[in-house]
Amino acid sequence: MTTYPLTRLRRTRATAWSRALHREVLVTPADLIWPLFVTEGQGVEDPIASLPGVSRWSVDGIVARAKEAVSLGIPCLALFPNTQPDRRSEDGKEALNPDNLMCRAIRAIKDACGDDIGVLTDVALDPYTSHGQDGLIDDAGYVLNDATVEVLVGQSLNQAAAGADVIAPSDMMDGRIGSIREALEEAGHANVQIMSYAAKYASAFYGPFRDAVGSSGLLKGNKKTYQMDPGNAEEALREVEMDLAEGADSVMVKPGLPYLDIAVRVKQAFGVPVFAYQVSGEYAMIEAAVAAGAADRDAMVLETLLAFKRAGCSGVLTYHAAHAARLMGK
Repeated sequence: MTTYPLTRLRRTRATAWSRALHREVLVTPADLIWPLFVTEGQGVEDPIASLPGVSRWSVDGIVARAKEAVSLGIPCLALFPNTQPDRRSEDGKEALNPDNLMCRAIRAIKDACGDDIGVLTDVALDPYTSHGQDGLIDDAGYVLNDATVEVLVGQSLNQAAAGADVIAPSDMMDGRIGSIREALEEAGHANVQIMSYAAKYASAFYGPFRDAVGSSGLLKGNKKTYQMDPGNAEEALREVEMDLAEGADSVMVKPGLPYLDIAVRVKQAFGVPVFAYQVSGEYAMIEAAVAAGAADRDAMVLETLLAFKRAGCSGVLTYHAAHAARLMGK
């Protein structure tokens, strides 16, 4: 056992060069996935009030963001559509439209950037349903598992055909990973990855996101019958184990910072690629602290990203991705 003064742990902290040399974890732009919101129109940039600094972009704007991401070294975008009210329905059938907003954005990015950037697509029905739930509901408002999975399979195939590189089911239905993986294989999409939202909690941190995709005012009830109870950790390991067995290539923990313990446990238990989503509420809290003069944005952004990497995450979905990448390039 080392003892003071033979060992002085502050020795290696005394200078900037030494701190850099001994740093155990490093975050680079290659660790980032940039979530973006797609809306209808041309030349549209629609700021989201509850997410200051984040906008909904029309497809042409999304293409511009994709080119920006390539220039910054960000390897992947995550797309989320703001579906117009007249295209929403009880059954979410717009998710199956090969010319829907999501598919048009995928094709446009791939036409402009090819394989210079990956496109990760959300698979769930809440952007398409008139009731705001992630799946089909019965007369009592309960989300139906197996019937929903059938639609999610069609949605996944639709996105894969448009050119999606990573299918990311965020719905939390039982068995959907296996069904989607089988369908992708049969349709010739063997190289399309699945990043499962395996440990997605029924969190209070999602409010601004629901504003962004237009589902907050539509949501009937809550999502506690399918998203996880925030008090459960062992259940998260079971969810991850099942999704990996069904063919997930990587898994996600969502939200991020309040669930770092889950990310650590998943990484230690399975040794697979684990991603964290620094969700809209986490982003909004940082921005609120900055606006109040209580925090330095640059320092907070970089420190939180380091926390994810230190916890064992392979990467982070963050709305601060472009800002962080610029900071890292300095």
